[in-house]
Amino acid sequence: MPIQIFSVFLHGAKVRYRPLISKIMDVNSFLAFLVAAVSLTFLPGPDNMYVITESLSRGFKRGFSLSLGLASGVLVHTLLTASGFALLIKEWPALSWFIRLAGAAYLLYLAYGAWREKPESFQWQKPENSSPKAFWTSFRKGFLMNVLNPKVTLFFLALLPQFVSNSAPWSSFGQMLFLGATFMVQAAIIFSGMAAMASYFGSFLQSPTFWKWSHILQITILSLIAVGMLFLS
Repeated sequence: MPIQIFSVFLHGAKVRYRPLISKIMDVNSFLAFLVAAVSLTFLPGPDNMYVITESLSRGFKRGFSLSLGLASGVLVHTLLTASGFALLIKEWPALSWFIRLAGAAYLLYLAYGAWREKPESFQWQKPENSSPKAFWTSFRKGFLMNVLNPKVTLFFLALLPQFVSNSAPWSSFGQMLFLGATFMVQAAIIFSGMAAMASYFGSFLQSPTFWKWSHILQITILSLIAVGMLFLS
């Protein structure tokens, strides 16, 4: 039902934005991609779970910056797919394994850092108390988490070409960049919404027991993503 409602909304919006989108690619293909992108972003997964736990424990700004970092990594995977480099990752298992190993090592490093964190530092922070340094630290975490996962590149390699048309005004490369940018924007919006909701509820859950289990959950999620990156195909 939510997808049907969303599709009806897009069908109404299509009339208004058809002239703009039709100068880039097929409108119906774009709308189908947008529905698929939003649906995939809402599905429970390690990215949105990490956004939620970060926002619960540290407030909206940290969750928001993490969301922007995760979404920005999409552009890298889009460029790899559009340029054909993603095919190298698919055809060369050693290259894919090296990238996965680097990504898993980084995630385990984050998990280790969270484990060593002092209890008094792991408390809910009001958004206005978050420093610019903390903002960029969370952004970098999200960006590297996304970029160092070759499975995302292979996912885009399978997804984007399905919505590209040879008869469209823009080239296949340009259409893929447009679709990748679209995916990035909608992911940033949805993840940021999740961060806002989580930080709102986090402000009411300031008990030692909650923060202890929130800390454990954050470490567990990072570790599971690392293990999944290495051993799950």
